[in-house]
Amino acid sequence: MRIHICAVGRLRAGPEKTLIDDYLTRFDRTGRALGLGPARIVEVEDKKNAGMGAEAGLLRKALPKGAVICTLDERGKLLSSPDFADRLGSWRDSGRQDLALIIGGADGIDPSLRAEADFSLSFGKMVWPHMLVRVMVAEQIYRAATILSGSPYHRS
Repeated sequence: MRIHICAVGRLRAGPEKTLIDDYLTRFDRTGRALGLGPARIVEVEDKKNAGMGAEAGLLRKALPKGAVICTLDERGKLLSSPDFADRLGSWRDSGRQDLALIIGGADGIDPSLRAEADFSLSFGKMVWPHMLVRVMVAEQIYRAATILSGSPYHRS
């Protein structure tokens, strides 16, 4: 199952990009044997600054046809890392070929796009900068792959 991290905004070179690249490289190596990956970042940019509705339109165009849609949203469901790994494994095992993890812009994800999601995941009740959420989701998909592979990377 291919993983697409679909995000509003462009990430420039810096520590966040370095971390994301490292975690996605690790994920690709670990996930390959598990039928997971590759993972990639798909960036969209609302150059006209037209707001969440316009961002939602750009994100919809970036989604692979038939993908599981998972939004990253503070109103989503809180999962432990093992629970997230189980969910990732169940999506893969159900024959889904693509998973799109959606990260909104500064104002979040348009309600209409949130309503279309198969699942909504929260990293807590706090609001996180969307560039840090990219790092967090990259690390969590790598952690999920290590959990599914039985690696000692994850410790409860």
